[in-house]
Amino acid sequence: MYNPHSSTEHTAMDAAVQSGVIHAAQEGIVTIDEAMHIVMINPAAQRMFGRPVAQLLGQDLSVLIPGALRELHTAHVQKFMASGVVERPMSERGQLRGLRADGSEFPLEAAICQVEASSKLGGHRYFTAMLRDVSNEQKLAAQVDHLNRRMRTLFDLLPVAIWITEGEAVVYANSACARLFGVAQRESLTGQSIYTLLHPTTHEQVREMVAHALDSEEEVLPMHGKIARRDGSSRDVEMVVAALPDHSRTLVQMVLSDITKQSQERRALMASRRTLRDLAASLVDAREEEQRRIARELHDELGQRLTALKLELSAPEGMDAPGFPSARTQSMIQMVDDTMAATRRISMDLRPLMLDDLGLNAAIEWLALEYERRSGLRVALRCDPLPEPMPQRVLTALYRIVQEALTNVVRHARATRVEISMVHTGPSIELRVEDNGTGFSDKLQRGPGKSFGLIGIRERVLMLGGELRLGNLPGGGAYMAVKLPLSDSDGVGYPLEIAANLPLLDTVASHSSDPIP
Repeated sequence: MYNPHSSTEHTAMDAAVQSGVIHAAQEGIVTIDEAMHIVMINPAAQRMFGRPVAQLLGQDLSVLIPGALRELHTAHVQKFMASGVVERPMSERGQLRGLRADGSEFPLEAAICQVEASSKLGGHRYFTAMLRDVSNEQKLAAQVDHLNRRMRTLFDLLPVAIWITEGEAVVYANSACARLFGVAQRESLTGQSIYTLLHPTTHEQVREMVAHALDSEEEVLPMHGKIARRDGSSRDVEMVVAALPDHSRTLVQMVLSDITKQSQERRALMASRRTLRDLAASLVDAREEEQRRIARELHDELGQRLTALKLELSAPEGMDAPGFPSARTQSMIQMVDDTMAATRRISMDLRPLMLDDLGLNAAIEWLALEYERRSGLRVALRCDPLPEPMPQRVLTALYRIVQEALTNVVRHARATRVEISMVHTGPSIELRVEDNGTGFSDKLQRGPGKSFGLIGIRERVLMLGGELRLGNLPGGGAYMAVKLPLSDSDGVGYPLEIAANLPLLDTVASHSSDPIP
């Protein structure tokens, strides 16, 4: 049913709601009439200006404006009243400032709007301003700006080069970065693409690192690369790439350390090591050749002469020559036999002739039999047929490695059994020696120390560009695995910088799950 009082009730309700909203508002609200007298001010505005409502109602608006700005402010308000515009931000006319009761000034943000009163209230126009005290915000902004300046100063004083990029463009670079790239002002780097500043060989890797850093924000990624300086030269650098925690996930920080001198020193050191290794290889070859020559002369010259001497000593015994003691003759013959045996042993130790005459497998088989005879060690052999021809240096190295390995087992391992396997796999030969002894000690695992035998094995392997692994077996004992290329070229294995720090022992388990019995 129609209620004749409903319109009046709704109007009263709207007025009550508006009054409650104005009273509870956090922003200051001030209403003035056409004469610029204050007709309403809410509690927030009273707190803002430090004045109670009784002191402000009916007062000119200028009491809330600093004296130096009152005339200008009055002119702005009057112009707005005459413009017919319903609302406008006052900040368009410049920064506003308010005046507190204690005389202090503070910055304001304001928006003003026109309100037409109903004809029942006389049809007057009123103007309401929404005010916000921004003094705290400006203080915070000033503090942030101060911190930013301090951070930039700190970054600028750092001795390492730092730049920050957004996308591909440099948005910040410190002074050390300018010095690294050979420019006078760091600002000249800002706006440039990092890929115009990096060496072309580094571009692809940097792109991958930047993409990865943006995908995993917390990860810091180091890499080595090159930069292109303004004068056309290049420098070796170490770069650490990390994403900055911005919401757009586009900012990346790069720290660049000039390692050109270290790289040059490292290359010089590697060249020196390579020269020393080449010299060592030359000395080894010369020693092997000398041993081969001496072994051959002992076998051919001294061996033949001893054989002839034995025949001469045996002749009187067969002829029953009077006055020649048979016992003395036999003693001399025995001495000749012992000398011949010693000569053969020395000759074989210097260089087994069968290595040249019968091949590596036969020489290793003889070596195994000799160690079995001398030490009681049981040696099991599994050797594949070797390709022909094989480089002489590879043959000699494999024989000497097996010889040194057996010597170490007899001296240190207290083993009763050794297994030697040699397998031909494509372009390489793989040698593996396992024993059932005590294994390598903890001290040896920390470093080679004075284990010159193992050091010698490692050097032989590295000189031929091979790979070496040593370690303990899970069930007891030790193993040695050697892989040598069949080519007769040097330096195709470990890079020298890796070989220089190659650990003597490996922790890789044996291929066999059971210990050697």
